[in-house]
Amino acid sequence: MSIEVSNESGVAVDEAEFAALARYVLDEMHLHPQTELSVLLVDTDTMSDLHIKWMDEAGPTDVLSFPMDELRPGHVGAVTPAGLLGDVVLCPEVAAAQAKAAGHSTAEELLLLTVHGILHLLGYDHAEPDEEKEMFDLQRRLLLTFLAGR
Repeated sequence: MSIEVSNESGVAVDEAEFAALARYVLDEMHLHPQTELSVLLVDTDTMSDLHIKWMDEAGPTDVLSFPMDELRPGHVGAVTPAGLLGDVVLCPEVAAAQAKAAGHSTAEELLLLTVHGILHLLGYDHAEPDEEKEMFDLQRRLLLTFLAGR
C-alpha cells in the first residue's frame, strides 16, 4: 500500500499512526496491496477554501474525501484491482472542537475521521438512516479493532 500522510495544519500529530490506521482499514476492506491513498491535514483557512470550492458550503469542516478511481471494497480471496483510492483531508482544529464536545481526545477524533473519510472513498454514505447505520457501525468496528491491536 502506498499511503502518504502530509501534515500542513501546524498541529502536531503522529503521522505514522495515521498511516498504520489507513493501511489497516485498506487491508480489512480487501483492497489491492498497491492501492494508493493520501491523507492531508490542513488548517481551517485551507479547509474553508476546499469546503466552499467542492461542497459550496461556507466555513471549515472536519473531513473531506476526494475519490479518484472509485474503488470499492473487495472480499476475502477477491481484492480490488490496484488503483488510486483518493485523498482524505482532515482539519485538526475542527476535530478538536468536536472531540471536546464528544468527551474524547483530538487524536481519537482525527483517527475516527480518517476511517470515516476512507469509507466515503470506498462508496459508503450516511444520507439515509440505513446507510448511516451501516457506515457508522463499520467505522466503529474498524477503529476499535485497530486501537485494540496497537
